[in-house]
Amino acid sequence: MAAPGTRPPEADPEPRAGAPKATRILMPLAARPGLWWTALVQVVRLAPPGWWRRWPPVPRPDPAFLRFRIQTMWGDPDHEVGPGDLLTYLRWCRGFQHALR
Repeated sequence: MAAPGTRPPEADPEPRAGAPKATRILMPLAARPGLWWTALVQVVRLAPPGWWRRWPPVPRPDPAFLRFRIQTMWGDPDHEVGPGDLLTYLRWCRGFQHALR
């Protein structure tokens, strides 16, 4: 059963199979405005210093850091991260922040 205010996984919008990886992962997030602020906070926290000076100016985490985090989470640095993984991570981040208060 889904937590109050969240959709069950089977209600996630399904991105097209041919869509770019970022679109496939972020599309389900677009349907959850309650996680937008958490996602923005995580983008800022995970972006390397001076990210705007590198081309393209996108605040994405260091690939080595992501590889490390994926390996510590799934035991496989080559695990394919999916939309459900992102939503689970953002819900965990939001819950952790609430627990700290």
